[in-house]
Amino acid sequence: MVSGDRSDSLATSVGPLRLRNPVLTASGTFGYGQEMASFFDVAKLGGIVTKTVTMRPRPGNPTPRIAETPAGMLNSIGLQNVGLDGFLRDKLPYLAALDTVVVVSIMASTAEEFGELAGELRVEGVDAIELNLSCPNVSYGDGGQHVMFAHAPELTEAAVAAARAASDRPIVAKLGPDVPDIAALGAAAQRGGADALCVMNTVPGMVIDTAAKRPVLARGSGGLSGPAVRPIGVRLVYQLCAALSLPVVGVGGISTAEDALQYLMAGAHAVQVGTASFVRPTAAHDVLHGLQEYLQDEGSSVEALIGAAQRKGESNG
Repeated sequence: MVSGDRSDSLATSVGPLRLRNPVLTASGTFGYGQEMASFFDVAKLGGIVTKTVTMRPRPGNPTPRIAETPAGMLNSIGLQNVGLDGFLRDKLPYLAALDTVVVVSIMASTAEEFGELAGELRVEGVDAIELNLSCPNVSYGDGGQHVMFAHAPELTEAAVAAARAASDRPIVAKLGPDVPDIAALGAAAQRGGADALCVMNTVPGMVIDTAAKRPVLARGSGGLSGPAVRPIGVRLVYQLCAALSLPVVGVGGISTAEDALQYLMAGAHAVQVGTASFVRPTAAHDVLHGLQEYLQDEGSSVEALIGAAQRKGESNG
């Protein structure tokens, strides 16, 4: 499905996924779309990325699980969601009726389960699948062992390959920031058959309650998001786009059109707006409107902007 504003200047592609504009929502920050529909026409966006779906419903982590911090917030929600059956029954019908691209985020504890989930989502209304390989707020593996898929190239490749084998939908691999070589993880996802990469997930962090002398979040640590992390995300996108041919979706700290432009010029083909929606529910729409105005003023297009900073660097070299 193609979505959003029909202006040619806004059109972009993320692998086989054609978008009428490059502004999507970030998983976990926009619910399943319907929660934000009273604020603006969500179908105007390039796409909606759902709250992460797991095979079975999850209650999430104990509270408190959100803490504000300068220029951002920490969360340890723990992937609270309705589960696959609940999503298919109660959430997907609304999304499928929208004239916009629907990307379903999924998370599993094993590569095989990623394949099972991806296979079950080969249904009408699902345009692409985003593999959440990098959530810092859950435990991975048997016995609560914390081994994140996006911390090991072999695990990343296996999870992507399982999803690729089970589904004909475009597969987007979402990677995290806390790795020594983001390009190695991106290459592993490419070997597994990913159509695109999404960078980045939240940055692990902690806030201490100095009066109580303990962490504010019940789980201890959480994921930092918001304006504070944008420079990290822009750098990671730039590095990935310089090293690999896969298209990249940029996410992290985007609240204005200027923020989105940085990601596009770093090489991203599209962006996702996340934490800003908590502060300003119309944030994604505002970013899109700002991009429209910029392109009109510049007489340019999204496709012309993609990787502009990479090309400028080459010319300066």
